[in-house]
Amino acid sequence: MIETLPLQSTIMFVVAAVFLLAGAWLLIQLRHPQGPARVYVYRMAGIMALAGGSVLAISAWSMWQWSLNA
Repeated sequence: MIETLPLQSTIMFVVAAVFLLAGAWLLIQLRHPQGPARVYVYRMAGIMALAGGSVLAISAWSMWQWSLNA
């Protein structure tokens, strides 16, 4: 039986996707020549966005699995 994705998990997955895409975009921008301050900010913000999006996606998946067991 296929269970539907709860609204809370759906929202978390969407926000995680936004963070992951933003982080990837920031890191991809590092391929072009940038000033040292911009490189630092893009690298730091990109890595933090990727990490945050990954953790949020894992949390959303876990919450979805727990809702199936309830």
